[in-house]
Amino acid sequence: MAKIIKASTGLTGLAVSTNPHHTLCALYGKILRAVAKMPQEASYRKYTEQLVKQRADAVANNKDIVALEKAVGCGQVEELIVQAENELVLARKMLGWKPWEKLSQAAPAKQWDWPPAQILEPKV
Repeated sequence: MAKIIKASTGLTGLAVSTNPHHTLCALYGKILRAVAKMPQEASYRKYTEQLVKQRADAVANNKDIVALEKAVGCGQVEELIVQAENELVLARKMLGWKPWEKLSQAAPAKQWDWPPAQILEPKV
């Protein structure tokens, strides 16, 4: 069976990937190695690892590009590549930021309250 390559993604500035399975596997592996350096209880690690493993499994189990796109449900494979590249950049930044560590100083009072301002009903 001949391999069918689409002519265009239909998205301006996003070229068709010639080997999306290889690219996604490489990116997902890099993301998983980056998050593995974080503490196991770190929320970012837990949820990113879960999502990336699901997507890596989808890549491994769907050799057909259309089936892969449908299995992941987040756009064309080229968009998945962009998402993975962005996640890798973020994962590496998170390693430097260390958001799982305690704050160097206490947070201001009511910083985490929501909504940030109390809206009073107008008096009629």
